[in-house]
This record gives sequence, C-alpha cells and structure tokens, in this order.
Amino acid sequence: MKNTLKQLIAKSRAEDKAYAQQRKAEIMSPKTGDDRRNFLKKTALGGIALSSFMGYSFEDTIAETTSKVKRASAPSELKITDMRYVVTNVMGGTPIIKIETNQGIHGLGEVRDAADVRYALMLKSRILGENPCNVEKVFKSIKQFGGPARQAGGVCAVEMALWDLCGKAYNVPAWQLLGGRYRDKVRLYADTPEANSPEEQQRLINFRVKEQGYTWLKMDVSIGELKGKKDTVVNGKFWEDSKGSLSQWGDQRNFMSYGNTMHPFTQIQITEKGLEHLQQVVEDVRNMVGYEIPISTDHYGHFDMNNNIRLAKALEKYRLAWFEDMVPWQYTEQWKEITRSIDTPTTTGEDIYLLKDFLPLIHERAIDIVHPDLASSGGLLETKRIADYAEEFGIAMAMHQAGTPISFMANVHCAAASQNFLALEHHSVDLPWWEDLVTTVGGFKMIDKGFATVPLTAPGLGIELNEEVLKKHVHPKDKSYFEPTDQWNKLMSHDRTYS
Repeated sequence: MKNTLKQLIAKSRAEDKAYAQQRKAEIMSPKTGDDRRNFLKKTALGGIALSSFMGYSFEDTIAETTSKVKRASAPSELKITDMRYVVTNVMGGTPIIKIETNQGIHGLGEVRDAADVRYALMLKSRILGENPCNVEKVFKSIKQFGGPARQAGGVCAVEMALWDLCGKAYNVPAWQLLGGRYRDKVRLYADTPEANSPEEQQRLINFRVKEQGYTWLKMDVSIGELKGKKDTVVNGKFWEDSKGSLSQWGDQRNFMSYGNTMHPFTQIQITEKGLEHLQQVVEDVRNMVGYEIPISTDHYGHFDMNNNIRLAKALEKYRLAWFEDMVPWQYTEQWKEITRSIDTPTTTGEDIYLLKDFLPLIHERAIDIVHPDLASSGGLLETKRIADYAEEFGIAMAMHQAGTPISFMANVHCAAASQNFLALEHHSVDLPWWEDLVTTVGGFKMIDKGFATVPLTAPGLGIELNEEVLKKHVHPKDKSYFEPTDQWNKLMSHDRTYS
C-alpha cells in the first residue's frame, strides 16, 4: 500500500513537473500574447509549482499569483470586472471596447461603425461579475437591448469581446470555439475605386487587382450618377438636398428627408435615358475589370420595387455578382418579387439583428444570399447560426464589414467556421494606418493578396491593440482613452421581458 502511494505521489509530481515545463515553454514563446502569458503565470498550478522552474522565490510567486486578483484561478473562475472604451477615427467614429477580468486578461469588441458607444456602456452593469466564458448565457441576458442596424452595436461588441476572452482563457482561436474551420484564408471583396477619368480609374482598378490581389470587387450604381443629367429621373427635384444631390444617407435631423424615406414612398422613377446612362457606368467598369472577377453592386437610391426590377434587368447582361439592399430588408414579399423577376442574385441583411428576422427571407427564399454585418447581426455565434440556417435552404452567405480590425477579425473567425461563406467586405483598403491599429499574436499577416489570414493558433481573435498607433487616431468628438467608466457600474432596472 505504501509503495502504491509513493508511486502515485511520484507520478503526480512527474506530471506536475511536465505540465509546469509545458506552461513555461508557452510563457517564454514569442508567439504567446501578453494576455495569455500573464494568465499562464497566474494560473499554472496555483502559480507555486511553476515557481521553481521560473526562478521565482516563494515570496515572488505569492506576489505574482495574487497581483490584481483575489486568488489564482482557472477559466471557470473568471469574472468580468470592467468595461472601457476608445472612439477611433475609423468610419467617422467607431468605438472599441475592452472588457477586463479578475485574472488580468481582457477581451476586445467593437460597436458598429459610427454607432454610439453608450449602446455598449449601458450593458456594463448587466455583465459585471459574470464569467465571460459563458458567452451564450451572457448574450441571452443582454440581447433584448439590441435592435436593427447600429442599435445592435453594444450587444455585438460585448459578444465579440467575450469570445476573445474565452479563446485567450482556453488558449484556442475563436473559430475553434464555433466548431472548427472550413478554410485557412478568407476571401475579401473591396470597393471599386472611382476616379475623374477612365484612365485614372483603370489605373486604380489595376492596383486593386494586380498589386493588392483582390479577386472580388463591389461598386455603387446610384442614381446619384444622374445628377445634372436632363430627363434621367422623374420626381427627383422634389427630394434633392441643398447641394442638388439625392443623398442616400439623408439628414439625421429631418425624419422626412430623402435618405430617411423608405424606398416605396418617394415615387422617384428612372427614365430610359437614365437606365442607359447607368448601363454605361457598369459597362465601363466591367470592361476594365473583365469577367473573371465578380462585381457586386450596392447603393442604387431610394426608389420602389418596380424601378429596381427595371434597373436590374437593364444590367443583367453584365453578370453582376449580386444586387444588394434594393428595398428595405423588412419587405419580404417585395424581395420575393424582385428575386423571382430577375436572373442576378439578390442579397440583404447588413441591418438585420438576430436570426429571427432573417427567417422570413430564408423561409420564403426571398433572397439568394444572406448578407449579415456581424457587428449588427448578434456577434459571432448568432452569425454562425444565420449562416448554418441559410445553408439548409441552399442560400449562401456574404458578410458586410466596415469597421476596425477588431470586427474584421471577428468576421474572419466566423467566416472560417461557416461552410456556405462567399466573401467578406473590407471597407478600409485605402486607409494606410488601418492594419497598424493592432498587432497579430504570433506575427501572422492579417491581409495577404486580397485574402484575410485565419489565425491557426493565436487565441481569441488573435490580435492585440497597437496603442502607439491607436492613440494617434482617436476621434476628436471623444478623446478619452480607456478611462474609467464607473458611472455605468450600477444596475438600476429590472430587465426581465416576461411576467
């Protein structure tokens, strides 16, 4: 019996030693991120068994394992302790949030492009003290505070940060937590550059395709192209802004402006002359790009279903990849009519929140491609659910993205884990400092020749903030930089949605 006990003790010590050496090797590896390294130091065998291999004294070990935390603990004992933010210059003011924990590791999330950071801050009191690795549980407790488009920005930012934290805690990439990956690189699509002359546009397109390596492009085919061209639009003058433009994004303070009026309610029509001009715009780009590269289209203007069908039919000979957001996503029956009437694929979804509002479009086969924006659709897991559900109906998924590298990488992980994925939008191709806002864990190249790299070993989202660069690109409307947000700590409402 004594011999058996001695053997068990010896075996346990040997296993402890091997485990400690393994953790030490990971700590010392240059590929290990700072958050993961700190986490390993604080949690490996309580921090004490590792001390003899790290050269720490017993006192140093105790100090290390208790700094900033009540006690050394496992991922199951992680607790959310804080949420802070910075508003970046990307897309007119895109906030990044940082969720911190009792073990010193943090997760990064992003409030959708140019949305209000308060969408995220109001959730802080509702997640403090929660284990960030219980991602779905936390998400279900806060998803009631999301809504269409940028109203979902806070919920999605928190969800991104939770997956980042969970991956760091368990030392696995986010895609692994979503069920594994289908691909090692993610195809990107980029906007087609506009220019003042055909020669300049051809030069810019050659740069996109031949030097930057993009294999999928997207262009706007807007009635804005018809500005100043006589007899190309009916009823356009009534809706023009002070600059004589049909500005699709409208006046935020004027609810009844053109950009804020839903498509069926403007009664703008495109004349045959207008259609011919828009045909020429697309033909010019198709001739410059060729037919090997898909060209998607977007931003046509606010006009009704019938005129959308007329425009789509006029452009069908150019074999476009898709027509996007031709009418508001809420109009399932109109989408079904458009899709049945034309031969080019249709898509919508960048403003849809949660799978439940994609269901009518999918069930009715009203569109050919779902097009969620992960920073609005519910985050990584909900977007993966949208993709999987669409796949069951033979519907593909493309992904809208116009934010910082935080949401970009969240999309990359989700795209890697979704079989029916087509392409991911990259909206900041020409912003020279955009990629430098972060560093990749292990040094992988985030974008390579028109494809995003799927991090195979880097934990969480696989990136950390490059604070030296980030501090140079803080938006002037809010120059705070991860300052305390204690005013958002107190929960002051009862949130249950049923009695």
